[in-house]
Amino acid sequence: MERSDRQPLVRKSSSSYHTFPQNTARRLDTEYLRSLHNKRLYLAVLAAVLGNFSFGFALVYPSPVIPALEAHPSPALRLDQRTAPWFGSVFTLGAAAGGLSTMLLNDCLGRKLSIMSSAVPSALGYALLAGAQGLWMLLLGRLLTGFAGGVTSASIPVYISEISHPGVRGMLGACPQIMAVLGSLVLYVLGKYLRLVLDWRWLAVAGEVPVLAMVLLLCFMPNSPRFLLSQGKEEEALGSLCWLRGEDTDYAQEYEQIKDSVRKQSRRVSCAELRDPFLYKPILIAGGMRFLQQLSGVTCILVYLQPIFKKTSVILEAEYDAALVGLVRLSAVAIAAVSMDKAGRKILLFVSAGVMLVSNLTMGLYIHFMPASHNGTVANTTLESSANLAAEPTNYITLIPLLATMFFIMGYAMGWGPITWLLMSEILPLKARGVASGLCVVVSWLTAFTLTQFFLPVVNAFGLEVPFLFFAVISAGNILFTGCCVPETKGRSLEQIEAFFRTGRRSFLR
Repeated sequence: MERSDRQPLVRKSSSSYHTFPQNTARRLDTEYLRSLHNKRLYLAVLAAVLGNFSFGFALVYPSPVIPALEAHPSPALRLDQRTAPWFGSVFTLGAAAGGLSTMLLNDCLGRKLSIMSSAVPSALGYALLAGAQGLWMLLLGRLLTGFAGGVTSASIPVYISEISHPGVRGMLGACPQIMAVLGSLVLYVLGKYLRLVLDWRWLAVAGEVPVLAMVLLLCFMPNSPRFLLSQGKEEEALGSLCWLRGEDTDYAQEYEQIKDSVRKQSRRVSCAELRDPFLYKPILIAGGMRFLQQLSGVTCILVYLQPIFKKTSVILEAEYDAALVGLVRLSAVAIAAVSMDKAGRKILLFVSAGVMLVSNLTMGLYIHFMPASHNGTVANTTLESSANLAAEPTNYITLIPLLATMFFIMGYAMGWGPITWLLMSEILPLKARGVASGLCVVVSWLTAFTLTQFFLPVVNAFGLEVPFLFFAVISAGNILFTGCCVPETKGRSLEQIEAFFRTGRRSFLR
């Protein structure tokens, strides 16, 4: 990845990103974007997002495994009403710890090495799950895979945003969510068909494959030019940008703009600076989005998807329903990736929250008003134990919970799934990006842990409709938060977004 002796054509420009280019400079920027060769950039993104594939796989691992462990012949491995919630929720506790560690890893090791380091706890966690001989091994395996997921969820979006250019950053920023969804879908499919011929332990063995592939590919990928510049490694940063953009493009102008931005933010954040709106506003917005995203209930629904379908007695088998929902989720994220750089971030967030609101409200009202013979609500039947009951649909009206869940997942995947991660990596200032992204992940997964841990007890005590009605209220709050707090970042460079928060001038985002 060394630079050739041939010096690139450097177009000097008096305009920096804190005072935006005029029409001529914008035209030149457009021509530059068209001249880029993105094949290597796409390869670097693919290598990184394999970590999200593993994350999505591990997140929904309990969905097909909980029913198998509840019926396990060995008392040491059998799950009950007390241990099943921990098996589902301890992953999120590990993810919160992983996000906390990334506050240091992102700035010390860099984005790429932080992602690669997640392979160690991930591989150990899957090994413990595959060879578990007791409950402690199951929980520790879930905790370690969660820790790895927390590291990747904080590092990968930042890495992608820093190596991408504005022309494709929205599309590439959706790739982590796409791969997480694909990982979940593969888990659902394997959970249905692999268990027919092999033990459930092989699901954990299969989880090792993307982890190893990620490490091998990332060994050949460059680090983020912005991170390298922040470490004073100018030649490496220029070589990295050259590799990502192509030697025949005028990447030197972009390099100078990045270098200027990094130079202005070379100092570490002090406690006094945290009172500056330039720092605390984007951090509050990013943290608020991660908090509301998890409060919408997506992690609970994904982790307990098959038991929920069993309890509502949908017309198909729960395993098929889970795979169908996974396909819908994957399609919706793909649509978001294509449209994010055209329609914009905010409009997709509005549509996403509106669809989630209607879907959660429909699900809650259906469970509340439908007779027990239709919604599977049997006296003294918990959500965990209902996963072992054979579904006996009596009417096509039982399609309603399936359709409501599909629309919820579709709405989430179109906006509040991928865009919250993308905006986190876009709006956080460079000088605090490593620490702030880790903080946002901690907020996200602590919220997810709390909801996942209390989901089953609330359902058993008050009924399945209560959490869904709560999720509907949160979705309404998401609409208000988007309208009042979230800026539109479509087509803007990271330096332009920082200039907006530094000055408060909305003209910088037009």
